[in-house]
Amino acid sequence: MTASLPVAEIRIRYCRQCNWLLRAGWMAQELLSSFGDDLQRVSLEPGSGGIFEIHAGDQLIWDRKRDGGFPDIAELKRRVRDVLFPERDLGHLDKGKASASADAEKSDG
Repeated sequence: MTASLPVAEIRIRYCRQCNWLLRAGWMAQELLSSFGDDLQRVSLEPGSGGIFEIHAGDQLIWDRKRDGGFPDIAELKRRVRDVLFPERDLGHLDKGKASASADAEKSDG
């Protein structure tokens, strides 16, 4: 009996003219470190014209032009988790977000 493979995948489309391969590769490495056991693949797709997009499954979760630059790795991991693995706890990444929200509420009060 063989175990079924995970079906979740991430695609990173990057501009080769802008030399963003290293950035895309580093983000792929970080995502594999966090979600590797649950991913079928993380693919790097070269493009042009300043493109830098990250897709989780069929959903566009980051677009450099739309979202204003490149994602912070913690934010990227949260977005991947929210789309593909909403039940997963990201440990210290979630705790940092929660404490930042608490601090903002204190300053508003």
